[in-house]
Amino acid sequence: MARAPVSIDVGSDGVAVIKISYAPVNALAPFVIAGLKEKYNEAMRRDDVKAIVVLGDGGKFSGGFDINVFQQVHKTGDLSLLPSVSVEFMVNTIEDATKPSVAAVQGFAVGGGLELAMACHARIATRETQLGLPELTLGVIPGFGGTQRLPRLVGISKAVEMMLLSKLIMSSEGKELGLIDAVVSSEELLRFSKCWALDIAERCKPWLSSLLRTDKLGSLPEARQILNAARDGARQTAPNMPQHQACLDAVEEGIAFGGYAGVLKEEKLFNELVLSPTSKGLVHVFLAQHATSKVPKVTDVALRPRHIKKAAVIGGGLMGSGIATALILSNIFVILKEVNSNYLERGMKMISANLRSLVTKRKLTQDKADKAFSLLKGVLDYSEFKYVDMVIEAVTENIPLKQSIFSEIEKACPAHCILATNTSTIDLHVVGEKTSSQDRIVGAHFFSPAHVMPLLEIVRTGKTSPQVILDLMTVGKAIKKVPVVVGNCTGFAVNRTFFPYGQGAGLLLHLGVDMFRIDRVISSFGMPMGPFQLQDVAGYGVALAVGVEYSSAFPGRTFTSPLVQLMVESGRNGKNNGRGYYLYEKGSKPKPDPTVQSIIEESRRRVNIMPGGKPITVSDQEILEMVLFPAVNEACRVMDEGIVVQASDLDIASILGMSFPSYRGGLVFWGDSIGASHIYACLKKWADLYGSFYKPSKYLEERAMKGLSLSATSTSQGSRSRL
Repeated sequence: MARAPVSIDVGSDGVAVIKISYAPVNALAPFVIAGLKEKYNEAMRRDDVKAIVVLGDGGKFSGGFDINVFQQVHKTGDLSLLPSVSVEFMVNTIEDATKPSVAAVQGFAVGGGLELAMACHARIATRETQLGLPELTLGVIPGFGGTQRLPRLVGISKAVEMMLLSKLIMSSEGKELGLIDAVVSSEELLRFSKCWALDIAERCKPWLSSLLRTDKLGSLPEARQILNAARDGARQTAPNMPQHQACLDAVEEGIAFGGYAGVLKEEKLFNELVLSPTSKGLVHVFLAQHATSKVPKVTDVALRPRHIKKAAVIGGGLMGSGIATALILSNIFVILKEVNSNYLERGMKMISANLRSLVTKRKLTQDKADKAFSLLKGVLDYSEFKYVDMVIEAVTENIPLKQSIFSEIEKACPAHCILATNTSTIDLHVVGEKTSSQDRIVGAHFFSPAHVMPLLEIVRTGKTSPQVILDLMTVGKAIKKVPVVVGNCTGFAVNRTFFPYGQGAGLLLHLGVDMFRIDRVISSFGMPMGPFQLQDVAGYGVALAVGVEYSSAFPGRTFTSPLVQLMVESGRNGKNNGRGYYLYEKGSKPKPDPTVQSIIEESRRRVNIMPGGKPITVSDQEILEMVLFPAVNEACRVMDEGIVVQASDLDIASILGMSFPSYRGGLVFWGDSIGASHIYACLKKWADLYGSFYKPSKYLEERAMKGLSLSATSTSQGSRSRL
């Protein structure tokens, strides 16, 4: 028989222990909240109950409100699916009750879990417990009174910081701030919490209602000064996300008119935000990221991951040094191989610099940096490769070189060793065609800088074994990456999907649209920088190399121009030498370089695609669509070919690999929010005007004609990525 999600146990001491038991994180689903109400009402009715302790089962208090309910609301638009909690339960049932409550917090109390704890009259926590209100990452604000109680317990400045940044704190800091009343060991938590609850009931300890406190709020002018500064900061850092300003509105309402008025304002704003496009996008991203952990015929076939103790990285350049850094930071011993001592010394120095940078930014202590570096060994041959569990090749995109390396490591490594390549574009069949170990060959495509960027694209062929995929997924999670398993083709999932993004910008430029205007439009949409500045930062060598790959792989639907070659010939190399489309000076933001115009004009003259020789006239919205719709179109081909099985994998990859704005839900989700019919009609029109680059894919056309979403999978669709 399944255990009830909420239970009550009344001891001889008169304390009712109400326990939440809803694995894995004791989420506050509507039926859990209903169970809490029922047990609270029972405790209030019973004469043998003097006080209440709320506890989470399995060493976890609560991970907050059940996010799956948000998804149901988004699909139906039905707000009645959300339970009435903030007043009816948190205020009336808990805070204003005639019997005191103490929250016994362990593991974590986040979101609605912390709001539940703050409605209690005291909070006792174990050491290393995490606390926070991260609701803004889901496009909403705290909805169970959190915008009112947190400022009253920790002060306005700290509360605003925790909510706007979705920052978690540990219980020790919570004790210092006044959020937690005492920190005890796990063994003492329940006993101590019961004693505290009885002390409140017997008036030996203060009976405090968080919502009524004002001692940490300061004066209204002081509060508004803090809130106005926070508003200005949010406009700069989160210009397209309404939840930040709404959160501050709710806080201000409570300070100006009292906590109860603030709770009512918070509830109203929450209900508006939960139906917003931002919340729909961010909730989709949250659930989609969790879905990447489930890979058919890999994670559902009773395989167990093997422990990777020692890895080798071949090539100590920018990518190789970043990959090695990520591995040693997660306690994996790394052998770094280079072709000569000069290159090896440079690679070791780059890894040391990576660690030093993390220490400077206070993301790593010096002790941990020293320990990580001690796990690194530089070598010039393969003699120690006989002890490694995994090799990641990270040399330049040179096919003969990679083939030679794979032939060598097949002989040098043990039979169980994973043979991985960090290639960003080359077909894995080509990389490993001279080996007889096809089942061990896999793509481990990191994004630069590899120790910082969160995506790991795991590329499998039809011959890669499920065990190798599972092992690499496990390593990815261990080094704090999000592994997304994809199929094998030129550019794989991310780079292939986004090659038309840069080329679409180039085509627009050659149709006469101002380069810097294109970048401004794309930045305003939410990309961290426009496509031309991105080219400056990535380097022109990359642009030239991959341009050839894509033209060869996808003939008839690419756009090429001599622009980048002309830039190189004029002595420009982007950010690398401070001169590209923009000028780069240390300590200053990149500035558009007006002198680049003559190079652009020469490229336009050679390509000669302006209708009638005159620049086209377009709106900002058309610029956005002419750059991004080709990427959506390519995403359709990627889905159609089964390079990804589910569209949500491509959404996560676009966000983590290309910095597509998360609040728009990822590339495919954003495309669905616009509609296949509009995207198809635009592409068809542009294809007639400007050529085959814009030709709609059959997959897109089918969905436009049938009124289907882009993310709807076809039953006939194959799966090359997860055979």
